[in-house]
Amino acid sequence: MRNPARWAATLGLTATAVCGPLTGAAHATGPAPTALYAPSALVLTVGHGETAAAAAPERAVTLDCATRPTGTHPAPLAACAELRAADGDLDALDARAGVLCTREYNPVVVTVDGVWQGQRVSYERTFANECVRISHGALFTF
Repeated sequence: MRNPARWAATLGLTATAVCGPLTGAAHATGPAPTALYAPSALVLTVGHGETAAAAAPERAVTLDCATRPTGTHPAPLAACAELRAADGDLDALDARAGVLCTREYNPVVVTVDGVWQGQRVSYERTFANECVRISHGALFTF
């Protein structure tokens, strides 16, 4: 003869295993799992010189754009928005219209290393001076 208690326990455990994840997702609270987002974390440096090899970094900041903009960058929300608008193409970040800078040549180099939407990034850009660097938007203003 079958044991009704064992049968009920097996049925209950099976129902919990099959339906539990379905009901749990509807009642989940808190932030979404980060595994659903491609990583987007960058380290930006700035230094005076024509190339990163010739210029020692004078300042470095972090920028994480995966779930919500964070990091030590002074304007992570604006910087991540610029990157998203440019689809991660750092060369597409042009100078803002109406910004006037002197023609002084005092080169400033910015490097960006890390991951953008799951793709490795290693970028270097030299600007004629600080004003030109800052005129290229929030990403380069740190």
